[in-house]
Amino acid sequence: MTIGARVVKTGLAVALAVYISTLLQFPSPIISAVAAIFTIQPSISRSWQQVVEQVQTNVLGAAVALAAVRLFGHTPIALGMVCIIVILISIRLRMESTIGLTLVTVVAIMEANNQEGWLFALDRLLMVLAGMGAAFAVNILVFPPRPRRQFIVQVHDAHAKLSLLLRMAISNEMKEDVHRAEKEKLQGALGKLDESYRLFEDERPLLRKRKQAGARQLILSRHMIKALHKGMDLLEAVEEHYFAVSGCEAWAQRFDQQIEELAKYHEHILLKLDGKMKANADIEPEEEREGRLIEQLSDYLHRNPDEYKRLVFVASAMLEYAYHLRRLDRVSDQVQQRRETDAPA
Repeated sequence: MTIGARVVKTGLAVALAVYISTLLQFPSPIISAVAAIFTIQPSISRSWQQVVEQVQTNVLGAAVALAAVRLFGHTPIALGMVCIIVILISIRLRMESTIGLTLVTVVAIMEANNQEGWLFALDRLLMVLAGMGAAFAVNILVFPPRPRRQFIVQVHDAHAKLSLLLRMAISNEMKEDVHRAEKEKLQGALGKLDESYRLFEDERPLLRKRKQAGARQLILSRHMIKALHKGMDLLEAVEEHYFAVSGCEAWAQRFDQQIEELAKYHEHILLKLDGKMKANADIEPEEEREGRLIEQLSDYLHRNPDEYKRLVFVASAMLEYAYHLRRLDRVSDQVQQRRETDAPA
């Protein structure tokens, strides 16, 4: 079991929040610690957004709680009704992620005595702000999130798993339990990539030049994920349709060679993006070979359409995978050229 950076930062944020609460002589550090836990996010942009939304909903929740205490007192029914109102308001404002901490603030305010009033509410809000400030500072200063670097590592990891499964798909030499386990790992890796892409979308660079570079990187990242998903679709097509065809062994060498070539092309694109390929290296496979495969398959279909029609699904997935690899190759070239143009002389 490994301890991730976010786990360590959560612990540090809680410790810092408690320390600040003690330093400012707050009556209890619990609310600050809870606020710090809720504020730690996988990216700085999300963490800042969480701070802004938490401040808004906590101020609103505190106001509703104060009004409810004056109108209805400290009854359990009043507390439950206020919680319902605060939840509905947060959902209406599309700030669902702030509900937990806002309810903590509401409960803390409503359990106070009437005499303390708005001063008690202000005290509780300051505790929340102290916790959020501690978490935000820790998130920036300690192991700051680097989603782009993590994304590239995840892409290579997903491609390594995909390449292994594709190269063994036609030969069917891998043990079934091993194949199943590797496929589950690949699906998990693709899920992490989708989450990383959503983190990219949340980023909001301040400088115009950084915004343009970020937009280009976002487009490239989307094509990288798309190519991996299309490779996964090809793997699914082979498993579902290829082995259901009687006499599929006649196509084994042709399909295996084509898939091997596409997996190699995918690998070379990633190496080129890492700057590990020569500038003049010709890595794109011949489209004529794909055309010949389609012609041969069409000829077989004319002879016996019922027997070989399921091979069309495999060929279609293969061609779509090749199409998206070529798109990724072109986009990567454009992004790299623009990056070199923008680089200072």
